[in-house]
Amino acid sequence: MKILHLLTAFLVSAFIYAMVMERDALLAYAGADTASPETEETSASESGNSAVPVVTRYSVAREVQSGIVLRGTTQAARKIDMRAETSGRVISQPLPSGTAIESGQVLCELDPGVLEAQMAEARAALANAQANENVASRLAQSGFGAENSAISASAALESARARVLSVERTLTQLKIRAPFAGVLENDSAEIGSLLQPGGLCASILALDKIKLVGYVPEIDILNLEVGQLAGARLLSGREVVGKVTFIARSADPLTRTFRLEVTVDNADLGIRDGQSAEIGIAYAGEKAHLLPQHVLTLNNEGILGVRIDDNNVARFVPVRIVRDTPEGFWLSGLPNEVNVIVTGQEYVVDGRAISVTREADQP
Repeated sequence: MKILHLLTAFLVSAFIYAMVMERDALLAYAGADTASPETEETSASESGNSAVPVVTRYSVAREVQSGIVLRGTTQAARKIDMRAETSGRVISQPLPSGTAIESGQVLCELDPGVLEAQMAEARAALANAQANENVASRLAQSGFGAENSAISASAALESARARVLSVERTLTQLKIRAPFAGVLENDSAEIGSLLQPGGLCASILALDKIKLVGYVPEIDILNLEVGQLAGARLLSGREVVGKVTFIARSADPLTRTFRLEVTVDNADLGIRDGQSAEIGIAYAGEKAHLLPQHVLTLNNEGILGVRIDDNNVARFVPVRIVRDTPEGFWLSGLPNEVNVIVTGQEYVVDGRAISVTREADQP
């Protein structure tokens, strides 16, 4: 048994020695071709420098419109709550909501009560004060009256005049009039109801023009300016066109967005206050290429771009997405005419030789 073990160990050692120390001789005896390390490195180098087959697409830049879409609401161009300035009981018939109102029309009329009597008293007091002032003034001028009496009579006259003016103003406040033409938003105050100062008589909306109100993100605010054309689509499907008339200078502290208003005509009063609207505002047009989404790639620095054919050499070019469409991305940053690698861009790096197959020209 020991001799068998020794023989086995000898054979294994001989085999290992032959495979390690005499490998080339064994391969030559077996008829296999061997290559030197230098030959293997040269072959690998040649393989690494061989052109990578790719497919390119010829693209010409075209003018493309970009813009922003905001969710907003409609607002009446003018809205006001008409409130009483004095107390009184309503003696006018109420106007129903929806009534077309003309500028200066009486919305609510209050009972004058004793104001007419107060006016008569104030006018009588004014006449008496005027007479006293005349007498005191003549006496003071002739030297038969004290100058202080003339001054007191003059002060009493001014007080009487102020009293008349005060009662006159209160009388004018008994009729609450519309400051502009519009539509009554709710029923005016009911006859017999008592209005105190500040009490609501009626609310008026001016709907001949409508404001579309939306809020713009901070990143887009520099692309907008007053006077730009804007369009909107209401939930009803109606589409309207107007102009940007206001852009806030101060951002909302919570959302960091800026209020924007677009004014549109509404002569037919078809648009109501408070409707939802989708507001679209176009930016200035720019040149861009329409390319499929899969051509986008990142370089080693994480910059977004595409790879192009530069005289049979792959080049990386950074791009910016202008707009997203179902057909692909509109990309800016490329030359006006360019051959973009659309297949095989994942297998090449900047400066790598490529074997180009050109795709048919795209429309």
